[in-house]
Amino acid sequence: MHDPAHPSSQAPGSDTTASPHPSSPPPATTRRRLLGGSGALAAGAVGATVSRGSAAAAGPGRGPGPSGVLDTAEWPDGPGRPLRAQRADRELRAIMAEVDPDRIRAIVEKLVSFGTRHTLSSQDDPERGIGAARDWIAAEMRRYAARSGGRMSVTVPSYVQEPASRIPAPTRISNVVARLEGSSDPGRVYVVSGHYDSRATDVMDATSDAPGADDDASGVAVAMELARIMATRRPAATILFAAVAGEEQGLYGSTFLARQLTEEGADVQGMFTDDIVGSSRADDGERDRRSVRLFVQGVPTSEDEARAATRLSIGGENDSPTRQLGRFVAEVADPRLTGMEVRLVYRLDRYLRGGDHRPFLEAGYPAARFTEPAEDFAHQHQDVRVEDGVQYGDLVRFCDMDYIAGVTRVNAAALWSLAQAPGVPRDVVVDTTALTNDSTLSWSPGSGETASYEVVWRPTPEPLWQHVVAVRGTSATLDLSKDNVVLGVRAVGPDGHRSPAVFPFPA
Repeated sequence: MHDPAHPSSQAPGSDTTASPHPSSPPPATTRRRLLGGSGALAAGAVGATVSRGSAAAAGPGRGPGPSGVLDTAEWPDGPGRPLRAQRADRELRAIMAEVDPDRIRAIVEKLVSFGTRHTLSSQDDPERGIGAARDWIAAEMRRYAARSGGRMSVTVPSYVQEPASRIPAPTRISNVVARLEGSSDPGRVYVVSGHYDSRATDVMDATSDAPGADDDASGVAVAMELARIMATRRPAATILFAAVAGEEQGLYGSTFLARQLTEEGADVQGMFTDDIVGSSRADDGERDRRSVRLFVQGVPTSEDEARAATRLSIGGENDSPTRQLGRFVAEVADPRLTGMEVRLVYRLDRYLRGGDHRPFLEAGYPAARFTEPAEDFAHQHQDVRVEDGVQYGDLVRFCDMDYIAGVTRVNAAALWSLAQAPGVPRDVVVDTTALTNDSTLSWSPGSGETASYEVVWRPTPEPLWQHVVAVRGTSATLDLSKDNVVLGVRAVGPDGHRSPAVFPFPA
């Protein structure tokens, strides 16, 4: 996580305006968290023109309930069936079964053993500093790649960052990237990353110990464990497993990676950063081992003024590509398999903070951030010390390896399901050339092998898709007013894997 330059705004590459420095123990009272979980989802009926009536078996509820409160839960009525969660295939179940908390612990402990991984620390000391950490991560990733039959390659792309914010002298920024080439749609790319740099209280202190166990050895461990497990698999699309540097100084490594992918012309359809995913215990002592937050931006950073204005005028601020990515994760990361509930948070990031998903968003890619449910700021951006009987510092002892394993399984469900599904449909539009009480949608095929499509819809106040209508071809007319609901279109592969939905703009 990284500090913004301005307290009143989120600067590119920061997590907090200043290092938290509490002088007294955390409060003993527990807090009640109000976070939304994932909903139930299902498959629908086939047809290019679909009539209303099957969405709610009990019919639309438009009148007062027994308590006299207006019940709108079943309004509006419309076509299709309730959406149910996508089931994990056999390969995904095997992947999740291989996630190993002991291996995760070994990664976190090894990264902490380098003393500090500050971006301005030594690049050539074999035992201490960011260079030693970089070389160890690369060696481990290459060991995983050796089992891939040539499908995984490992690179250490670097550049010299000239003096800039929090970079006082020219400094080499190096990422470690393991690329698992897609078997049938390699141009479509998904990215998972953690940042391997760390910091102490003073963001410019490159010599003091900065263990960085939770922030962010935990996220690097997620990416590395997934690289190890997936190295022997054959996803249809390409997956990048990255450990990036320079996050604490200003998101330099992730900005470099996003720029590289843009220059390569990669079709990046999803990016996840795992940053501070190591602890299940909050500052008040409350433990939540089954929740992970996923921060998903609304109106895209990269949209031009005209596009953003159109989005706002049609009520699409809650239906950006990143929000659709978040809904997809809520569908595929079944708590019965992952042991975790994905808590969607409909904002870019926590207040006054930023992370490595931000440069990807600015490049126009859907990107989201996984973070533990409640943070303990005594264990982030802190010099290691005991003060008034309180232990400060980002130490291994405060990490929960079983919790990190759960977050790893959530990431596995998202990445594998995305990579095995077709790419998202293109050019999705809704016909608004005339005043009608139905909805006509059309679209173009995306990449990958597509067997059919589905129109998904929900009442406008609902956060997740609720109904689905199966469609053959690349257009459909529904007996459902576009004025009353939110619509989306997703692709379905021959094996039933589904892409994230795409929100339609007016034709």
